[in-house]
Amino acid sequence: MPSASQPSLNTVLTHFHDLIVPLWQGPGWNAELALPYEALDADHHPLPPQRYRAMACARQLYLFASLIGQPDAEFAQGRAAALFRSLQRHFHDAEHGGWFYSIDPAGQPLDMRKDLYTHAFIIFACAHYWAKVREPLVESVLNAALEVVAQRFATDAGLYEAVLERNWSSLDSGPLQNPLMHLAEGFLATLAVREDAAVQAALLSLATAMQQHFIDRQHGVMMEKPLGAVDNWFEPGHQFEWFFLLESSDVLRGTPLHASLTRAFAYAELKGVDNVTGAVSGMLALDGSVRDGTQRIWAQAEYLRALTLRPNSLAVLQRQLLALQQHFLHDKGWHECLDANGAVSRRDMPSTTPYHLATCYQGLTQSTYDLR
Repeated sequence: MPSASQPSLNTVLTHFHDLIVPLWQGPGWNAELALPYEALDADHHPLPPQRYRAMACARQLYLFASLIGQPDAEFAQGRAAALFRSLQRHFHDAEHGGWFYSIDPAGQPLDMRKDLYTHAFIIFACAHYWAKVREPLVESVLNAALEVVAQRFATDAGLYEAVLERNWSSLDSGPLQNPLMHLAEGFLATLAVREDAAVQAALLSLATAMQQHFIDRQHGVMMEKPLGAVDNWFEPGHQFEWFFLLESSDVLRGTPLHASLTRAFAYAELKGVDNVTGAVSGMLALDGSVRDGTQRIWAQAEYLRALTLRPNSLAVLQRQLLALQQHFLHDKGWHECLDANGAVSRRDMPSTTPYHLATCYQGLTQSTYDLR
């Protein structure tokens, strides 16, 4: 993709709609199973399938649901409907409830454990899809996912187990940051489409528990494991992702967690972002030293989106938009990862990444900054 002298939102949007979305309509689509392949190679060939995950199906459901009603996206409603049917057909556990983690290449259950990350994305995707189509069956699946999370995953501490056995017995996984963040995202998506006192209460309780169990007191950063866990770390991309969710929510803005992540944003930016190239590091120790310098496109997208809600950030926002264009987007798609020196370290294009780009571009489109 040719670089521009000035960063342009229109340029990245055109790249997304004309190149990235069609990848998952054509070469990335397994018509037999009605599921996206897990990833494409740099030449748009599906990588040999090892599995299909419910989470990837849900992320793609969000992607196409987000396009419903847009000009030149007449395909979106049909594809979203197919993905919604596949979510139920392939992954729903009729015996124990909830949804399996994955199926094998032949469409048979593979990993039948129940993980919170998957269920959070089912809530998120169904809320967005229901907002567009208002079909009772979609709302019933949304309600079922909310209910199973509340009944099966919830703990006494206001947190949620990360993984359970197929029959909901404990694996002693404990809570982890990333699934809990996406659960908050799913709750917010639900509240955006309907009033729901139970979901709002669960969201506020989760925010309180995250503040208590995951926030480092010195820097306000959100750790990946609960405080006191062995070998803990934090990721700049997750600080930015949490900040956007909190700052953009009338329910969460002003909470102690919001105050913490406002501090964490500044610390993550100072220690985890190169202020010349715009590169976002992958993992940091609490003292700010880099544990993994890999640059991942999702973290770049989350930083970019979060900047739309930071005052006096136009210059940095333009730098980051240009960095995304120049270093990650290209005329065949995108680079998933660069190493610490900026060299491409992962050339495959996962079906889960367009979700991050779609949410990022939505944030940019709604920004009060002029990015044309």
